[in-house]
Amino acid sequence: MQQPDLSLVPSSLHTLLNKQWERLADVLAENAGLLVGSITKDLLQVVVGSDFVVDQLVKYPQMLSELIEDGVLGRAYQSDEYVKRLAVTIAKIDSEAAMMSLLRRFRQKEMVRLIWRDLTRKAAMVDTTRELSWLADAMIDGTLRLLYEQGCERWGTPYGISAESSQKEQQRMVVLGMGKLGANELNLSSDIDLMFCFPMNGETQGARKTLANQDFFIRLGQKLIQALDTLNAEGFVFRVDMRLRPFGSASPLACSFAAMEHYYQDQGRDWERYAMIKARVVAGDVDKGTELLAQLRPFVYRKYIDFSAFESLREMKEMINREVRRKGLEYNVKLGSGGIREVEFIAQAFQLIRGGRDSRLQQRELRNILPLLPELVGMPEQAVEELMDAYTFLRNAEHAIQAVADKQTQELPRDDLGQARLAFSMGFDEWSSFETALTEHRAAVSRHFAEVIAPAQEQGETASQQKTEWLALWSEQLCEEEAIQVITDSGFDEPSRALKLLMDLKASRTVQMLQQTGADRLKIVLPTLLDMIAQADNATVTLARVLQLIQSVLRRSAYLVLLAENPAAMQQLVKLCSSSAWFADQLAKKPVLLDELIDPRTLYSPPDKEQLGAELRQQLLRIPEEDTEQLMEALRYFKSAHLLRVAASDITGVLPLMKVSDYLTWLAEVILESVLDVAWRVMVEKHGRPMKQTGVPCELDFIVVGYGKLGGIELSYGSDLDLVFIHDSDSNLSTDGDKSIANSVFFTRLGQRIIHILNTFTAGGQLYEVDMRLRPSGNSGLLVSSLKAFEEYQQKEAWTWEHQALVRARVVAGSSRLGGEFEQVRASILQQARETAELKTAVVEMREKMRAHLGTSAKEAQAKSVFNLKQDLGGIVDIEFLVQYQVLANAPRYPELYEFTDNIRILDAVEKTKLLPTEDAEALREAYKAYRAAGHRLTLQEQSNVISEGDMKDSRALIARIWGSVMES
Repeated sequence: MQQPDLSLVPSSLHTLLNKQWERLADVLAENAGLLVGSITKDLLQVVVGSDFVVDQLVKYPQMLSELIEDGVLGRAYQSDEYVKRLAVTIAKIDSEAAMMSLLRRFRQKEMVRLIWRDLTRKAAMVDTTRELSWLADAMIDGTLRLLYEQGCERWGTPYGISAESSQKEQQRMVVLGMGKLGANELNLSSDIDLMFCFPMNGETQGARKTLANQDFFIRLGQKLIQALDTLNAEGFVFRVDMRLRPFGSASPLACSFAAMEHYYQDQGRDWERYAMIKARVVAGDVDKGTELLAQLRPFVYRKYIDFSAFESLREMKEMINREVRRKGLEYNVKLGSGGIREVEFIAQAFQLIRGGRDSRLQQRELRNILPLLPELVGMPEQAVEELMDAYTFLRNAEHAIQAVADKQTQELPRDDLGQARLAFSMGFDEWSSFETALTEHRAAVSRHFAEVIAPAQEQGETASQQKTEWLALWSEQLCEEEAIQVITDSGFDEPSRALKLLMDLKASRTVQMLQQTGADRLKIVLPTLLDMIAQADNATVTLARVLQLIQSVLRRSAYLVLLAENPAAMQQLVKLCSSSAWFADQLAKKPVLLDELIDPRTLYSPPDKEQLGAELRQQLLRIPEEDTEQLMEALRYFKSAHLLRVAASDITGVLPLMKVSDYLTWLAEVILESVLDVAWRVMVEKHGRPMKQTGVPCELDFIVVGYGKLGGIELSYGSDLDLVFIHDSDSNLSTDGDKSIANSVFFTRLGQRIIHILNTFTAGGQLYEVDMRLRPSGNSGLLVSSLKAFEEYQQKEAWTWEHQALVRARVVAGSSRLGGEFEQVRASILQQARETAELKTAVVEMREKMRAHLGTSAKEAQAKSVFNLKQDLGGIVDIEFLVQYQVLANAPRYPELYEFTDNIRILDAVEKTKLLPTEDAEALREAYKAYRAAGHRLTLQEQSNVISEGDMKDSRALIARIWGSVMES
């Protein structure tokens, strides 16, 4: 007999190796010709690491030669290879006894191959877990198919009546794999967590005695468990655990889809959300099972940010910790501190919290989730690398432990021999080296787990006397005088009003009707929140604004958990609400935006237009194209989130005025581009493409032209969008779809759909209010006109004020080719020669009409001493009209006047061409920026554009003087 090379293993393992080699003497002799080169070295590695493999090779001497000659020890399987191999075995089954034997032999041979490849590192950890999951899938599904056929012959075929078609439909079982099987992460000796269900109730047909469908599938499930789980002389296939099904062990073994939906909707618990993350159809009717999981997805992934997941996971972890302490499982690489379960908890915490909002997190595999966390939640890249390395190390250790005897255990060995074997299997010369590496990995996991899952209190918040006093006040344990004293001592500027605000909230019906969980969460948040508010200069005003938000989120107290879990976000909330009533109102209306406060890096670092567009495209790509409602909600959230970010940057001075307007304008543009894409796709799917000429379809020959603030790159918070739609196709032709319509009708409906997406109020609010009155002929004109018709109207019919509006017109979405042609038309209109006196008269008359209708009346100005920033003499519109007049009067001589559409750069051109003195142009620029900055501040305080008559007096006088010298001379 060939002797083992003892130099390849530590001396502590020589006795074991010799013993194993002796047991394999006959097998080695029979396969002497095959045991050459690396095969012998690999065999040595495997027999040291696995008694199970030695047992199987001794029991089935031909197994080793079959594996070597097949060449499967050195290569990975494809996803369907187990199915094909198992089909050969199943074809031989002609009795229950044969089934029990052949399935087990198939499994043992494949397990020997998998353990061999794992211990010799021919397969990486992820390859081993994936192939193990494929093996389980194939064996569950293959066995189920065989048993289903036998069951139909014996008990009849189950049928149900379809609610859609009222037709009979044959029913098949759906087997859901949970846990590691569901995630394609099965370990070497794992049990499999399963659920059995079926689409609908009914009865079997074709047998002497009918059975209810549920009874049929319960019996079928029992047969499947027996086939897989029964331990006999040849072992088992897989240990089966059914405890994760609704109501656990006390419930029927199989239930209908309706019962599943009802259970999870009404009684599903937090730990079941955690479990359902990994649910996957592993056998049976895959299509129906996929439909079921889609129906259950809202239970798992909440639409809102759900920080209550942290609470649930802490409770689960504490329960596990108690079990660890009670059973002495500190040496368990899965459940012990810094073990596999903690890595899983970190990933799944963020899946539960954010998965409803970001479908990228709706994946089962942990190795796919962790790399997403730096981008999605700001986890440091190094932390993710450490977690991935630790997870791989721990799973390899788990496999090495289980490979020894094919037992479901994660316990580190305590005996010297066991420790030496594990260290060797893991690539270490001695136990101490392995233990050092293990300790380092577990310490890293524990540290990151504490940072993510640990209660906020453990991250720096300490109990204080102030907290006790706030809770006593809230619980009405203090008399009014004592309560006011607590509020005064904390620093509130209006103690009596602050107390009333708190007591009004306490007495509100919402608080009185709170369930215990919500009331407890409110008590956790309030003391810290009140301490932070007390530090604000306008503490009582800030309290009123923040309590408005608290009132709005009480029925969804998960938002309170978000604040409790993120003290930094709470600090941002107080800071920004203190500075802006608008900000507080936005959060109260859309509490989901609280999530934006968590990461200051994104809150105060607005992206540029290219980044905005890329972010929006990524978000929309994750939504099915046909789901217009979800697309509309995604657009609304995207707008609201970025509106909040720019406001935060504006309030804190991170962004200057011009950048604020740039950001708000870019935001509108990328949204308009996406809305146009969605609307175009829907129309083309329904009616086909409009024809440019016979046989030549249009390629989105459509543009959206922005006027006013959008065109002038000067959008503010809450600005509406002045839009004009233009197409370039032959109105006499039609679309090429089955439901063909005239091109003119197609583009009109396209415009209507765009407006519908923008204007409609949904749960997420309204995207933008759209004003189409600047289109040719205003409200009486066509919603969409051709470029030719637009040009003719501007040349022959447009009023002077419409040419003024064209100064600020700019293509913001659509065809770049058509956009270029529009710019040529715009230039030709603005370059028209005009009689100066007539132009001046028309501009002045329109300005006076606007002042009369929209400005402050003389009586009001005298009584209230107020000034309308926009409409009164010396206000914003005077500057705009001055600029527009200069363009229309002088564009034929100076084309640079209409190169840009924003007032600041047009004034630069006016100065450069010496149409105004430098000091006047500078005065207009500075006044314009000051007015707009004041307008932004007023909006953020939810105030109108009316200021005190004494404010900005110098700017108003300057503008009035320049207006008089230019327009009234």
